[in-house]
Amino acid sequence: MAEITAQTVNDLRKRTGLGLMECKGLLKETEGDLKKAEVLAKERNLVKAAGRAGRAAKAGRVETYIHHNGMAGAMIEINCETDFVARNEEFRQLAKDLAMQVVAASPIAVERDDIPPDVVAEQKRIFLTQASDKPEPVREKIADGKLNAWYAESVLLDQKYVKDPSITVRDMILAVNARTGENISVARIARFVVGEQQRTDS
Repeated sequence: MAEITAQTVNDLRKRTGLGLMECKGLLKETEGDLKKAEVLAKERNLVKAAGRAGRAAKAGRVETYIHHNGMAGAMIEINCETDFVARNEEFRQLAKDLAMQVVAASPIAVERDDIPPDVVAEQKRIFLTQASDKPEPVREKIADGKLNAWYAESVLLDQKYVKDPSITVRDMILAVNARTGENISVARIARFVVGEQQRTDS
C-alpha cells in the first residue's frame, strides 16, 4: 500500500472538490492510489455532487434546535435548488442535525472566508507569540498548523460532525448533495445561550 501523504490528499481534493476526510477515506480504500481514488469518487457520484456548488440554491428552510435544558439554541438557514428537495425528509433531517451541530460545537462562522480578516490576523499573532522561542521558519509553520486547527474548531463546514466524528460537516452535506442531486449550502447560522450577550451570526 502506497503511503497516504498530505500532498496526495490535497491532490485528490483539487481534482474532486471533496472534503479532506472523504479524500482520505477514498485513498485508504484504494490503498493510496490517486487515480483509482478519483475513479471511485466519480463512480459514487461524489465529484458530480461537489461540482454542483456553483448552481443557485434559492429554496430551502429555516430550522431551529433548542437544547433539552432550554438554556441554548440555534437557528440555521440551509438552501437547496428546489422546493421538492426542501420538503424532502433527508434534507429536513440535515437541517435539524446542522442546527444541533451549531449548539453543540459553537462555530463562529459557516466558512473560513466568513471570518473577518482582523480576527484571523489576531489568532495568527497569538500563535506566533506562543512559538516565540522557536526559530523563525519553524514559528511560521507552528502558527499555520495551529491556525488550521483553530479553523477546524471554529468553522462549521470544517468541524467534525458531532454525530459521526469520522467525517466533517462539509463531508456530510456533500453526501446529501449527491443523494438529492442538488446543490445544498448553509446560508447563515445563529447561536443563543441564556445569559450571554454575544450571538454567533454568520
